[in-house]
Parts: sequence; structure tokens; C-alpha cells
Amino acid sequence: VKLFQLLLDKDTQKNIIQESIRKEPKFQMEPKLIDIVQDLPSITGVYYIHKSNGEIIYIGKSKNIKNRVNQHFTGTSAKSKRIQKQVAAVTYEATGSELVALLKESEEIKKTKPAYNRALRRNIFTHALYSFTDHNGYINLTIDKATIDKPNITTFSSRESGRHFLEKAIEEYNLCQKLTGLYKTNTSCFNYEVKKCNGACIKQEPAEDYNQRVNQLLKKHSYDQQNMVIIDRGRDVDERSAILIKNGIFKGFGFYSLNYQINNLDILESIITPMENNRDQQHIIQSYLRRNKRLKIIQL
Repeated sequence: VKLFQLLLDKDTQKNIIQESIRKEPKFQMEPKLIDIVQDLPSITGVYYIHKSNGEIIYIGKSKNIKNRVNQHFTGTSAKSKRIQKQVAAVTYEATGSELVALLKESEEIKKTKPAYNRALRRNIFTHALYSFTDHNGYINLTIDKATIDKPNITTFSSRESGRHFLEKAIEEYNLCQKLTGLYKTNTSCFNYEVKKCNGACIKQEPAEDYNQRVNQLLKKHSYDQQNMVIIDRGRDVDERSAILIKNGIFKGFGFYSLNYQINNLDILESIITPMENNRDQQHIIQSYLRRNKRLKIIQL
């Protein structure tokens, strides 16, 4: 790579670049691909890549559909080249909200099973946050591999992102490093030594006081048994999207105009497009809420 960069630096006539462009078809997009991209909007939503017989071969979501499809059409990977060869049309659905786009993409890939979406058909998370109460009465938290038979609080796409979540939780809720599994010790945790932990690790802080803060964290990041609606962007300025959770179960999403009253469950359910509730959808919602702390959430 360094040698190639050196050659490029010395190539004042740009002969190397010109030759690579001549040989590389991605710089010479086919007219039909150019036409398809030109007709697409730069909006948030879900897009569908079709073959000439109408079959969907790829489903994706993007905050900028035009740019994302353009990447498919200029990509040089084997998958991109196959898509470029087979594509006849691209259709799309505007969502406004990235969360709605993620939920639609996940459900529709599972239902349609397009040829080039194989990776997304599997579970999109690997690890989860679990809690248990130790023999001293303190609630402990731990990140472990996600399993179907063990109820969890929230899920993560890797162990690393789970650890990062716990590190932030320790700071925000003044939790103990030892009781969150991040500091292995038989005595006090490091934070206790630097006066950042109240001493739950050595039973100095009463379990009742410590558990109160842990429960605040658990309540915030688990929507188990909750009735709530997440409000996000709509498809235009006068519209919002609503994602409904009923008794801790994701029910679906809908769109409403700004002058519409949506704090009534019956009214809400009438505008909701039903969707399947599964572990992937729960993971999508929970991780989106973690990343977008300013989202409006209405408890019903």
C-alpha cells in the first residue's frame, strides 16, 4: 500500500489514476443505473431493489436513499456487482424516522428473504444485560451471551458495547464496579478507593439504597410490562411517527399529524400498522433509545 501511495505521489501526470479509471467500471455507471439513481429522493426510508420480473433481491434502509443506492451501484464487491447486473428498478417507502425504517427493514427481510440480505436474516445481537440478587441482597448486573431461555433487560450487538453501556451506567447512577462485573476483587472496588463508590462492594452502603439506583437504571432500559409510545420524526414537517409498546410488547408504528391527540390508547391503536414483536425488534428499539436520548416518550 505504501509503495502504491509513493507511486501515486510521483505520478504528476496522473497516468496511474487515469488507467485505473479506464479499467474500473464503477466510474462508468451504466445509463440504466444512472437513471434509477436520479429518480430517487435523498430521504430517510426503506428501499427495495427489484429484478426485471419484479422479484425483490435486496432490502435496505438509509437516512439518504439516493446516496445509499448510489453506493450499491458504484460498489466493487462481488455482491454489489451482482446487484448491478440484475437490478431493473428500485422502489422505496419514506419513513422520516430512522427507527421506523430499521423496524420495517428487519421485518420485511425476514418475510421476503431477498437473495442478497442473507447476513441480516440472523439475529442482530449477541449479548445481553442480566441482573441477579446476591446473598447479601444487592442487585448485581452482568453482560453475558444472549440466550432464548433467559429473560434479559436489554441487548447489545457485542460484548464490548455491553461493557461500554455498564461503564456509562456506573458513572450516571453511581454504581459499584464489582457489582456490575467490571472489577474482579474479593474486597472493595477501585472506585471505592478513589471515593467514587459508596461501598456496596464491602456492604458499607445499605442494599436498599444501592438497589434503588439499580432499579432506576433497569426501569429506564427495559420496557417490560410498560405501555408507552415513542414519538419520532414523520415523513414531512407537519407529521410525526408513533411506535407503540403495549404491556411491554412492540405492537407496530403509525403516522399522525401534529394537531392529533395521541395520548389515548384506543386512538393510537387505530392508526398503528401492526408488526411482529420479536427479539430483533426489541433490540432495535432499545439500542435506538440508548443512542437517541432526546426522543419524546409518552407513558400511557
